[in-house]
Amino acid sequence: MSLSSKPKPLKGRPEPRVPVGTRRKPVSLESGDRLTSTEFLRRYETRTDVKKAQLIEGTVVMPSPVRAELHAKPDGIIQLWLGTYVLEHPALEVYSNATLLLDPDNALQPDAILCTAPQPEGKVWLNDNGYLCGAPELVCEIAASSVSIDLHDKFRAYRRNGIPEYLVWLVEEERVCWFHLVEQDYVEQEADAGRLVSGVFPGLVLDIDALLQMDRAKVIATLREAMTGV
Repeated sequence: MSLSSKPKPLKGRPEPRVPVGTRRKPVSLESGDRLTSTEFLRRYETRTDVKKAQLIEGTVVMPSPVRAELHAKPDGIIQLWLGTYVLEHPALEVYSNATLLLDPDNALQPDAILCTAPQPEGKVWLNDNGYLCGAPELVCEIAASSVSIDLHDKFRAYRRNGIPEYLVWLVEEERVCWFHLVEQDYVEQEADAGRLVSGVFPGLVLDIDALLQMDRAKVIATLREAMTGV
């Protein structure tokens, strides 16, 4: 229910009057709240003052402010990398910071998602409110202040819900982990000649050295070279 809507009065009773100029108390949504995904979204949708929140394993998490060099810039490179790949693969979609409904305990907001275009009977779909549901093929997270979450609670949630590939860029540690789901468990891929490769999307190659140096041009050049060789 939005803040502007009014509850129906009980039959036989007059609706209580709210003094002019009085605002209704905002619905509570605090970091650490224990909620279901349905209740989380109900509250989140009414709180226009809350810019970003996630439900991770049943607990509300509100991220720290985003730092430019440790999150925003790396995030932009990952979006550019995935966006370049999608340009050559129109049947795919890339989503930036979209809410992903996994299960009753998880309404996550990954930094990037690469997946087949949502379809009613597909691996991923959009619900009536436009939220992405299902198990997208690749989820990416930029981990600076969120390392403990991305490699633990989110890791378990993505694995349990059958996300085929999970990439985490540990910015401060200068390390990239790309996990592939093998027999219901995540196995970290070992780099080959400084590159990591998707097991789902042909030609989706990541130049690790270039990425850690934040060399956009080389990241994209390596990707384009790989795609032409597929």
